[in-house]
Amino acid sequence: MSKYLIGIDNGSQSTKVTIFDLEGNEVCYGSKVLKNLYTAEGGVVLHPDDDLWDSVRGGLKDCLDKFHGDKGDILAIGLCTIRCCRALLKEDGSLAYPVLSWMDSRLSVPYVHENDEVKYVTTTSGYLANRMTGEFKDTCSNLEVYWPIDRKTLDWSTDDQVIEENGLRRDQLFTIIKPGESYGALKAELCKEFGLKEGIQVVATGNDKAVEVLGSGINNDKSIMISLGTFISSMLIRENYFENAKSFFPTLACVPFKYVYESTGIRRGMWTVSWYKNLLGEEVINKARELNISEEEYLNQIGETVPPGSDGLITLLDWLNNSAYDFRKGVMLGFDHRHTNAHIYRSILEAISYNIKNNIYDMLDEIGSEIDNITVIGGGSKSDLMMQIIADMFALPTKRNEATSCACLGAAICAAKYLGIYDSFDEAIENMVRIKEVFEPNKKLYSFYDEINNKVIKNVRKHTDEVLKVAHSIF
Repeated sequence: MSKYLIGIDNGSQSTKVTIFDLEGNEVCYGSKVLKNLYTAEGGVVLHPDDDLWDSVRGGLKDCLDKFHGDKGDILAIGLCTIRCCRALLKEDGSLAYPVLSWMDSRLSVPYVHENDEVKYVTTTSGYLANRMTGEFKDTCSNLEVYWPIDRKTLDWSTDDQVIEENGLRRDQLFTIIKPGESYGALKAELCKEFGLKEGIQVVATGNDKAVEVLGSGINNDKSIMISLGTFISSMLIRENYFENAKSFFPTLACVPFKYVYESTGIRRGMWTVSWYKNLLGEEVINKARELNISEEEYLNQIGETVPPGSDGLITLLDWLNNSAYDFRKGVMLGFDHRHTNAHIYRSILEAISYNIKNNIYDMLDEIGSEIDNITVIGGGSKSDLMMQIIADMFALPTKRNEATSCACLGAAICAAKYLGIYDSFDEAIENMVRIKEVFEPNKKLYSFYDEINNKVIKNVRKHTDEVLKVAHSIF
C-alpha cells in the first residue's frame, strides 16, 4: 500500500503544500495566497491579522481536497516557514501583535518588550507549530539574528547575559528542537477538519532557504544551489560556521550541526523579467495566444533568437538596492539599430547570471573553495534559455530537479527522517530527490562571457555610479 508525507512551505507571498510518496514523487499540490503586507512609517511591515496561519490552513485544505488516496495513509507533516520574522504571543499561544515581517526595521535590533500581553517571543516556525500542535517548541534552524542560541549545542545559551543582550528573558523562549524531530501531534480538531488520522506528527525543519538546500539535494562541498525567485541567492552547505564573513551569510542548515553559506543576493531578480513582460503588454499576450503557449515561453523563444552577449547590450540589474547603494538604478547601455525587444529580454537574463556568478565567486574566494556542479530552483529554473545561459557562463553542468517546490520536498525529507524511513538525511536525499534535466555548458561561450564580465561588467559601475549619484540628488 502507498504511504505519503506532507511538505509545507510557508513564504512571504503564499503557502505551498505538496503531498509526496515515500520516494519523493509529487502526488498533489495546493496553495493559499497571503494578504498584502501592512506597511507604515518607521519601517513597520506586518503580516495582517492571523494571515500566516490562515494561509497554512488554506493551503493544507486546497492540497488535501485534491488528494484521491486514503488520508489515513499520510504518515507525517513537515513544516517549513519563512525566516527572520518575529511572532509575539500571549500565554495561550494566540497573537499579541501581528507577525513582524523580515522586512520590518525592528528586526534589525534585539527585541524590545513594550507589551505586557506578550508572554512568548518566537519565530514563524514556533508560532505556526504552536497553532498546529499546541506545543511551545521551535526549530533551532530558524533561530538566526538576535536569538541567544548556542551553535555548539543547538540549544539556548546557558549564559543569562547573552539572553539579556538579545532583549529576552528565559521564560519568554520556547523549547528548542532540531530538524527531523517532532513538534507534537496535530491537534485533534485539525485532524478532524482535514480528515487526517489522529496522532499524526508535525515535524520540524529549518528556515526556508535551508530547507530549499536540503530539498534540492545539495549535500557535498562541490555543489551549489541557485534560487531564482523575486530574491535571487545561492547556497553552499558546509560543516563549520564561518566567523566574520564579508561576502556571504552563514546560517544554520536543515541538517543539524551543519551550515548553509548564502551569497549576497539580488533584490527584484526574476521580478525584473515580470516587469519587462508587463511593459511589453498586449504584444506578448497576443503573440503567446497565437502560438498557444505561455507568455514566458514566448519570451524565451524570442530570447533564443538573439546571440549570446545580446549584440553588445549590457544590463546592470539595479532595480532595487540596499540603503548603502540607494542611488543606483537599473541601467541598459550599448543600444544600436540591431536591438529589439528580444535583445532586452536576453540581456536581462544575462545580467542576472553575471550578477549571481560574481556574488558566488566572491563567496568561494573568501572561503577558498571550488564548485563543479550547479542546481537551479525557483520559477526562473523553468526557462531552458536561463538554464543554458547559467551553464555557459559558469562552464559547469547545471541541473533542474523534478520537484515543483524544493522547500516542500525538504520538509517531506525531514518527515521521512523523523519516521525512520531513511536512516540519514543523505539517504533520504538519495531516494527522494531526482534530477529532471542537465544543461551542459558550451566552453567557447564561457570564454566569451568571461571576457565581457571581466572587461565590462566588473568595471562599468565605477563610471555609472558617479552619474547616478548626481541623478539621485535631483530625482
